[in-house]
Amino acid sequence: MMLIKRIDHIQLAAPVGSEDTARSFYRDVLSLEEVEKPESLKKNGGVWFSNGSVHIHIGVEQPFVPAKKAHPAFEVNDLEALASHIRNKGISVTTDDQLPGANRFYVSDPFGNRLEFLEWLEK
Repeated sequence: MMLIKRIDHIQLAAPVGSEDTARSFYRDVLSLEEVEKPESLKKNGGVWFSNGSVHIHIGVEQPFVPAKKAHPAFEVNDLEALASHIRNKGISVTTDDQLPGANRFYVSDPFGNRLEFLEWLEK
């Protein structure tokens, strides 16, 4: 029987030509490391990032429509420190207390894609 082992990466969409904007947010704000795309995929545009086992691919599409409801959720350590860091960069953070057992907030990337960050209270 086939079993899904793990999520390999998350792909989010962005407008054509927005790679530098993606770098400013994902690398400079969220502190993810840029990963060089394989040569065979560079022609498609976009940019890849990672932090340990978390891999985010920003792919370009035309026409572009942001994911406002569908979203990745990232478990973090010290949620409040991250929220403060993001606010200090001038980015709006929306807190949400609807998930029992967790603190969380949402942020929109520069393209309008929704991102969730959460910290479980007990595991």
